[in-house]
Amino acid sequence: MTTTMTLRLDDETNNRLVNLAEATERSKAYLATQALKYFLESNEWQVQAVVAADKSSLNQFVDNDTAMAWMEAWGTSLEHKIPL
Repeated sequence: MTTTMTLRLDDETNNRLVNLAEATERSKAYLATQALKYFLESNEWQVQAVVAADKSSLNQFVDNDTAMAWMEAWGTSLEHKIPL
C-alpha cells in the first residue's frame, strides 16, 4: 500500500531534484521517497534512545534553573550535593 503526499519545494531544491532525476533516470517521486527512507533510518534511533533513557531515568531530572543554581554554587560556601 502507498500513500500520496504533497511537498512544497523551493526552486533551487526542485531544480536539483529534477537534475538528479534526469541524470539517474529515476522519477522525482522515487528519489524523494528514497531520501525520506534514508533520513528516517538515520534519525529515528535518536528518538528511540531518548524515550529509552527517559524510561530508565527513574524520573531523576531537575529543571534548568535548579541545575544552573547548583553549578553556580560550585567552589563557594553555598556548594551542596547534586539536586536529585
